[in-house]
This record gives sequence, structure tokens and C-alpha cells, in this order.
Amino acid sequence: MWIVRLALRRPYTFVVMSILILIMGGLAIVRTPTDIFPTIDIPVVSIIWNYNGLVPQDMSDRIVTITERNLTTTVDNIEHIESQSLYGIAVVKVFLQPSANIQQGIAQVTAVSQTQLRQLPAGSTPPLIIAYSASSVPVLQLALSGQNLSEQQLNDYGLNFIRTQIITVPGVSVPYPYGGKQRQVQVDLNTTALQSKGLSALDVVNAISVQNLVLPTGTSKIGSKEYDVSIPNAAPQTIADLNRIPIKTIDGTTIYIKDVAWVRDGFPPQTNIVRVNGQRSVLLTIQKAGNASTLNVISGIKALLPQIKATLPPQLQIAPLADQSIFVRSAISGVVRETLIAACLTAFMILTFLGSCWRSTVIIATSIPLAILTSIIVLSAIGQTINIMTLGGLALAVGILVDDATVEVENINRNREAEPEKNLDEVVLDSASQIATAWRDTCLCRWPKRWCSPCWPRISYRGLSFRQWPSTCCGEKRRKPDTRPAAIRWYAFRSVLRQPSRDFTAAIAACSKLVCITGVFS
Repeated sequence: MWIVRLALRRPYTFVVMSILILIMGGLAIVRTPTDIFPTIDIPVVSIIWNYNGLVPQDMSDRIVTITERNLTTTVDNIEHIESQSLYGIAVVKVFLQPSANIQQGIAQVTAVSQTQLRQLPAGSTPPLIIAYSASSVPVLQLALSGQNLSEQQLNDYGLNFIRTQIITVPGVSVPYPYGGKQRQVQVDLNTTALQSKGLSALDVVNAISVQNLVLPTGTSKIGSKEYDVSIPNAAPQTIADLNRIPIKTIDGTTIYIKDVAWVRDGFPPQTNIVRVNGQRSVLLTIQKAGNASTLNVISGIKALLPQIKATLPPQLQIAPLADQSIFVRSAISGVVRETLIAACLTAFMILTFLGSCWRSTVIIATSIPLAILTSIIVLSAIGQTINIMTLGGLALAVGILVDDATVEVENINRNREAEPEKNLDEVVLDSASQIATAWRDTCLCRWPKRWCSPCWPRISYRGLSFRQWPSTCCGEKRRKPDTRPAAIRWYAFRSVLRQPSRDFTAAIAACSKLVCITGVFS
């Protein structure tokens, strides 16, 4: 009970502490990142290999096997490795030890993946390396649509114009868009014309490869000066230029690409379709990366959208979908609403039903918000975020705070009425000591599983011993006579109805409650 004695001896210290809690709690709310889920570092690194046209057996034998062998000799703290080979794609998952440094693991995996390229089939490209994170979830989706815009154009705008500007928002990760048709220059061969000219498809490929080159033009020194040489390069600038590429000269006649094929602005086979209001469109999925706040990420994207729209055709429509900030804001407002309702109703009950003075009412109305702010300060100090889990713990803590406030104030008023000649400081100290043990044991019983014991633990204080609830032991139902005050009996009854375990946030709020209520009452 040293904290109560300290509060009684130095009441102004606790008043200043309450003001500091109010100020620091506001700063913690502003600075603490707000997210959907807590930040969890999962020690798993994925390596994704791509090789178009390679069958799963060859992906496994020629790429995955070599990768797994090199990983075991270079990367440390490996728990186990899993792999999956598909048509043209191989996924290797490296599960690290729980104590491993995920950043070091990514660096080692990247290094060994780059050095093994010479051992892989010709044409292999470096893999995509991804680290899993439970907090990297989609927070917003943008649907792109527009009249008189083809799917190729929608995909091109989303991939090359919108995506490159959204990525400048801190904490944003934007993968490739879904839907639409990826723009690609294609050459449609006329097999009949090829046969009549005595050519093959390989002749067309070789002609385009040889004459579609990007070569440096260099400089030219004339006298005492050196000039940059700028001449039309060997790479065709338009699709029409591709159609005019010569293939071969037969009997003095030059055969061009347009004679045996046709080059057009096309697209590869479409693998996914997105519809908005019945019309085909493109969907951009925006993910939150790192420790950025979900609310800040979404607000930054929405603030940037008007600038992005100014650089795009006016008929292109960008519609935000699946906004996760609405869900987070709703959870925050729910906790704030429940806190205010609990403080107001508890103060009203103390003022009306228990007949307490306005001082007790003010204590109840101020101690509950101060306890919630203390919890947020502690969570921010230990690096936690304001997420669904912590908000759920705060919502649970409101009920505990109501119990503590009612019991503490009612017990103090009861002792004052029973011993009016006693000093107020002694009454507060005695009242707090009467319920301190019960409060401590109740908080401890919320974490461990109380159901593992056939008989629930006793709680004793001031020479009184009682059981929280009628227990059944060896088939016999026993109940002890209860001579406690009404408020304490209600407190013990409510504590039994609680769940056996609580969120860490609820425990912090409950522990800070006794400090707030005794300090303000003093």
C-alpha cells in the first residue's frame, strides 16, 4: 500500500502526474502508429523463381534443388525449407529460427541467389525475395475504369502512371494491378505467305532481333571541340517501322515484315478479369509495409489522388474500394464511446444511488480516462501499435475500471459513515487496504486458467475469507456465509464472470486504475 501512502502524503504530486498523463497520452495517441493487426516479425523468407515454359519437373531438378543446396551452406539459423514447383514458377520458403534476424536472413538469401545464377539454365533471371509480415495486408483498393478506354490502356495507366506515383507515399507497397490486358507488341505470322516466299518463323525472329538494337552513337572530335553524335538508332521507334523491317532479298526483291506478318499493339492471353459495375476494369491493391500507420497511409493516398488525376485522361475514373481505415476508425471511436459512457454512467450511479458528493463523481469521471491514457503511454513506450488487439483490450478494461471505481469509492464512503470521527487520510488508507488483496488476486486470476483447479482459490482480506463462487469439490457443493459489504460482494461476483485471461492492455489499464483513483481522491 505504499502507493496509497505516497498519494496521501503528496497529493499535488499526483495532480501533476495526472496532468502529465493527460499531455503525454495525447502525444502518444498522435505518434503511435495505428494499424489493423499488431506488428509480428515472422521469420520466413520466400524465394520466387520464374522461367517461362519450364515444366515443374525441370523447375524442381534444375532450379529448386540447386537453391536448397546453396541455402544450407550459406544461410544460418535455418529451421526447415519448403519448396513448390509449378509450371514456370518455383517457390522456396526458408523458415528461420524464432530468434533469427530476419534482415540478415534476407541479405544472405539475396547474396546466394545472385551467385548461383551461373549454375542455372541459360536465361534464368534473379528471383523475387519476399519476407512475410502479418501487418502487410491490403488497406485500400483502387478501381480504374473509363469510357472509351480499352483494357490495355487501363492496365498501362495503372502500372506505369498511377502505381509509380502512389509508391511515393511513406509505408506503401503496390503490387502489379489485377485485370486488364498487359500491353505487348505482337507479330502475327501469315503462314501461307511465309511458305510462298520460302521463309520460316525463325527468319522473322532473326530479322527483328538483328535490326531492333540499341547502339551507342558516340562522339566526334572536330578541331578543338568534341560533339555528341545524334543519329536515328537501329531500334524502330513506332510499330509502323517494325512492319518495314527487311527480312531477306530474293531475286532482287526485298521481303519486309509486312509482306509475311503484321506487327500490332496487342496483349498476351488474359489470365484474370476485374469488373466494376458490370464493365471490365483494373484493380490496384495497396498494401501497408513496415511500421507505418494505416490511417496515415490511406490519408496520404487520398490526398495524392487529385494530383494523379490531373495527369491522366479526364474520362479515367479512380474509385477507392475496401477502405480499411473505416474499420480502424470505427474501432477507435467505439473504445472512446464506451469509455465516455462508462465514466458518465458510473459517475451518475455514484452520485444518485450511493448518495456520494460531487467529489466522488469527479473522481470517477477523471480516473477512467486517465487509466486508459496510461495504458496507451505504456503501449507506445514498448513499441506496440494501436490496433484491433490493443483496442479490444482497452474495451475489456473499461469494465474492470468501472468495477474498481465503484468498489473503491463506495468502500471509502462506507468507512467514513461508520467512523465519522476518524481522519480522512486514515479512512482512505484503510479502505484501500481492505480491497487491495482482493483486487490483486482478481487481476492475477484473470490471466492463468482458473479452471485447472477443482476448487477456486480463496481470497482473504482484513480477516475475512470467502470463495468467489460456490465450488463443487468431490461431489459436495459448499457455500460459506458472506458477511462482506454489498459493493465488495458485487465486485467479487463480477470478477468471476470475467474471462480467465485478459489482454495485456487490459492488465495495464487495471493496474494504473488504483494509482489514478487513490491519487485523485487524496
